[in-house]
This record gives sequence, C-alpha cells and structure tokens, in this order.
Amino acid sequence: MSSPPPPLGNNGLLKNVHRFVAAVAVPLAAAALAAAARLLPQEATSGWLRDARPVHLFLAVFLPAAAATVYLLLRPRAVYLVDYACFRTAPNCRVPFSTFLEHAKQVPALNERSIRFMTKLLERSGLGEETCLPPAHHYIPTYKYCTLDAARGEVDLVVFGALDDLFAKTGLSPSAIDILVVNCSLFCPTPSFVDMIINRYKLRSDVRSVHLAGMGCSAGIVSVGLARSLLQVAPENSHALVVSTETITPNYYVGSERAMLLPNCLFRIGGAAALLSNSPSKARFRLKHVVRTLTGAQDSAYACVFQEEDDVGNVGINLSKDLMTIAGNALKANITAIGPLVLPASEQLMFAAAFIARKVLGGGRFRPYIPDFRTAFEHFCIHAGGRAVIDELQRSLGLSDEQVEASRMALHRFGNTSSSSLWYELAYIEAKGRMRRGDRVWMIGFGSGFKCNSAAWECIQPAANAEGPWATCIHRYPVDIPDVLKH
Repeated sequence: MSSPPPPLGNNGLLKNVHRFVAAVAVPLAAAALAAAARLLPQEATSGWLRDARPVHLFLAVFLPAAAATVYLLLRPRAVYLVDYACFRTAPNCRVPFSTFLEHAKQVPALNERSIRFMTKLLERSGLGEETCLPPAHHYIPTYKYCTLDAARGEVDLVVFGALDDLFAKTGLSPSAIDILVVNCSLFCPTPSFVDMIINRYKLRSDVRSVHLAGMGCSAGIVSVGLARSLLQVAPENSHALVVSTETITPNYYVGSERAMLLPNCLFRIGGAAALLSNSPSKARFRLKHVVRTLTGAQDSAYACVFQEEDDVGNVGINLSKDLMTIAGNALKANITAIGPLVLPASEQLMFAAAFIARKVLGGGRFRPYIPDFRTAFEHFCIHAGGRAVIDELQRSLGLSDEQVEASRMALHRFGNTSSSSLWYELAYIEAKGRMRRGDRVWMIGFGSGFKCNSAAWECIQPAANAEGPWATCIHRYPVDIPDVLKH
C-alpha cells in the first residue's frame, strides 16, 4: 500500500535551486573566462591562448565543466545505514523442544508418526533450546488461540519493540522519517503494517510508505533495495525506515503433511528495523550494492515454496524436496551478477578464463571455477533458513567455519526468523567485536518465488558495545552444535 508522493517541501526546493544555479553558472563561468582571457595583456598570455578564437576558449572551458556538472548531478547518490535494531526475545517466550512437542501432541491431526518426524527434524535442525514463539503459541491447544487479534499483538510486540530500540539508539524523532518500507510475507492485515506504524509513532502525513508481502525470507534485501532507490531521488538528508519481520501467529499449520510441518519446526519469532539515509552523517555502514536474482520463470522454482491447502483443507507452506537444488541454481546466478561488482581483477580473470575454457574445450573436462569471495568480503551473513542451507553455501563458496559462525549461531539462538535473520547475524559479528572500519559484509537471502538476493555493505563505524539481541548471551557463544541434539 503506497501513499501519494509528498509535496516538494523546503529541502526539495533548495535542491532544485542548487541544480538550476549549477546548470546556469557553468556556461556563464565559461563565457566569463573566455572573455577575460581576451582582455588580458598580451605579455600575460601564452601564444596559443592569445591566438585562440573565443569559441575555442569557450568550448575548452565549457565542455569539461559541463561534463563534470552533469556527472555530479546524475550519478547515483550514496545510501548509508545509520543504525539497526533487532527484537530482543523475552525468556517467557522461550520454547524448548519438549514444550514444542507437547503442544504439537494436542493437534488432533498429528499422530505418533508425525510427532516422531518432528522430533527427528528438531534434533537435526541446528536450533537450540532457547528459541522463542509468540504468546499465542504458548497456549494449549495452540491453534485455537492463533486469532487475528493475537497476530496483531505479535506485531505490536516485535515491530514496535525493534522500532523503540532503534529510535532510542539513533536519537532520531519519528517525525524525521521520510520513507517507510515494511516486509512481512504471510500476514497482511487491513490497515496495513505501515499504517500501524504511522499511527503508533505519529509519522508525517507525507511519508512515502510501502508494505511488501509474499516475497519470503529474502524480502529484507528487497526492502533495502527499494529504500535505496527512493532515497537516491529524495531530498538531501532524507531518512528511510526499513522493517523486516514474519508474523508467526496466524500461520500455525494443523495438518499432517510432512513438507508443510517443516515451517512449524523451523520458524521462530523475530524482527528488525534499520534506519537508512542519503546523508553520511552518523552513518555506520555504506550500502555498496544490491543484486537481486529471480528464477520464478521456471515452474519448479516458482512452486518450491508454496502456500496451499493440504488434502483436508488446512493451509500451510509446502517446501519442495528440490528446494536446495533450486537455491543452489539461484545462488550461482546471483554470484555471477555480483561477482564483477565486488571481486578483484585477479579473481575475475580466473573466472573468465575458466568460463571460456569450458565453452571452447567442453564443459566435461573442466570443473566450474567458483570465485573466492573471501577476497571481496571479510564477513558473511547467510540467511539462517536451516542447517542444510548454511551447509550448502559454506561448501559452495568455500567458507571457513568462522565465516559461517554468525549464521549458525543465529539459527541456534533465534531459529529461522525469516527476512530479519541477516540483521541478527550482523549483530552477532559486531557483538563479538570482529567488525573493523573498512570491513566489507555480504548479506545473502533466499526466498519464495524463487529469489536469491545480495547486499554488500562497507563498515564506516563499528558498534561501540554489544548492546542488542545478543547482549545477555554473547559470552556463551559460539557453542558446539552436534549433528543430532538430544534433549
């Protein structure tokens, strides 16, 4: 849902005045320089300048100045991350495996076979015993309490909790927000999320607002990309608020289809808010690139994460058995697109040589060359969609255990928090004190459709402390995560 464009305002008017002055001043300055050169004493000018015609002097000065002015006016404006905040889960929302399974046993459609399946899945999932679910999921039987009011209550808890922390950290007044982008895939109430936020924080009537739905776990990067595009054409010193979450309450599946029980076991409560700006003032990161790859033209990719009804009419998310293969193909397409933007020349040459060799001499004789992205980034935030997702990306990209540590620990402590998981991982890296000025961060998200999206950041100012979602537990991490977690 989008509001109409705001009026020009003082900032926009000043910006247009600056552009007009620059456009007029360049030719006038060039003409003045040419005229001044003709009026100088002969002994003060060189031979070529004295003999040149006025039109030549004008062009010699005007063309470079005009080209420089056009470049400065039309180049994409840099976008920065001022700060971010993640929802801090409360101890009373914690759901150990035993509690989760006890609640599952109260669902009439689930038999012992289904419970054994869920038990094995949880033991091998990479989740720990401290992940959290929304308040409605703590009642028995759970499905009877997953109401619309309960879903709105989860939004109040998660979204407003993260936003309160963000406004407190940045000291920015809500009235200074110019752009608001929210993503939540499966819960899209009326009024929308952006309306709820505008009402809660009394944002201005001219704020540009968008709610993105149905775009899955990679929607957080889509939101960042959209906010960047809006900021690049907004007046100077504008601010964009990006909120990423997934409301768990109304999406509790009560059937017995195994492929649709997976989200019940993996997804947990979570959310994040990020403040972006087109001004470097107080910025902590610079957004370098956003690269989106959509493979939805392929039927198998389009249907691999699909909301549907099972045989008896229960609504849930069906995760295809081909999901990892499709994710791998989407990742290859995405790294092919982002590689030329971030990799050093040596890696690009190696990749190009391998590609040509496979084309000329036959693909069977040469293995595909995977660029070493460790030469382009110091830190990696891989969507914590599950242990298999992290394992596959670690293998495909040749990453070390430490480089995927943030993803594994975020999955262990918070579970799959959908599009907000990348921000929990960035918070982990900063809480461990590993971020340095100039470090580069690669965020990789996967989502329904099927999408693989990337965002590349450069650190300007690391966090001063470990305040955030890891504040009370960072001293216990990293932890060893066995292949099978017995409880």
